[in-house]
Amino acid sequence: MPSHILNGVFNAINMGLIVVDQEYKVLLWNDWVFKHTHIRQTDVVGHKLSGVFSEPLSTMFLNAIKNTLAYGMPTVLSNALHRSPLPLYDLSVCADQKTRIHQAITISPILSPQGEKYCIIQITDPTTSIKREKMLRSHSEILKREAVTDALTGLYNRRFFDEHYALTFHNAMRQQHCLTIFMVDIDFFKDFNDYYGHLCGDEILKAVAQTLKGKLLRAGDVIARFGGEEFALILPNLPVGQAESYAEKLKDAVFDLAIPHCNSPLFKVTISIGVCTGVPSAEYDILGKADAALYLAKQQGRNRCVALAL
Repeated sequence: MPSHILNGVFNAINMGLIVVDQEYKVLLWNDWVFKHTHIRQTDVVGHKLSGVFSEPLSTMFLNAIKNTLAYGMPTVLSNALHRSPLPLYDLSVCADQKTRIHQAITISPILSPQGEKYCIIQITDPTTSIKREKMLRSHSEILKREAVTDALTGLYNRRFFDEHYALTFHNAMRQQHCLTIFMVDIDFFKDFNDYYGHLCGDEILKAVAQTLKGKLLRAGDVIARFGGEEFALILPNLPVGQAESYAEKLKDAVFDLAIPHCNSPLFKVTISIGVCTGVPSAEYDILGKADAALYLAKQQGRNRCVALAL
């Protein structure tokens, strides 16, 4: 193939290509390298690679070339370990650019029919791949978060609650640790919606959700929207004597919001709470007991807490 066609191919490739002989003298320097150095091929061919850049080359990079020439084995300088070995810049943005571009470098041996050793240095800019990977990772995290999050309140959803409850229950049973479940319901919520409208009802759900969430004190505590106007809290290792007082704090925190509710006997938005606490076992349904306690709280007049032991 004619040399001018080969040169055209080398310059059309979207990567840097540098070829050096066994004396480290430059034989090829394509347009990609020129674009990132503003050093022309005619100014470097025949010169030692270590002297053509405006900055000294690292010993690590020069040793990589030396090893490839000596042993005939390719060397890879990954971007993860060697972010920017060569003084290459994005000069299309700024002629005085001082921040090196990301680089992934492969140094491969070439052996001529006459036994002469050369090596080709291939340089790519992985910036686009890095950005794409970050974008995909971010998108994946968003999807994971959406899969376990209630869209309205921002709390965990019922799916997450069910999975987390099963895991926490079995851990507490195996380790013989105390587990506390709170079932929370907004009092007279249907009446609130009927009078104030569903948009206002949504705002109440969000306000109550954030108030309850704000009372969580430990990393292992979890609150979820259980369904409709109901919320559920899982608190592992909460001492038995503190469960009822904690429930009272939750109830009072919502009462103190002083949200008007003309169809409530107290003319405020209130909550009722059912609590069950104890060391779980296979024959006791701690979640069912908490739900039964909530039913009793509703029967006894609402805006109150009822606790049942296992």
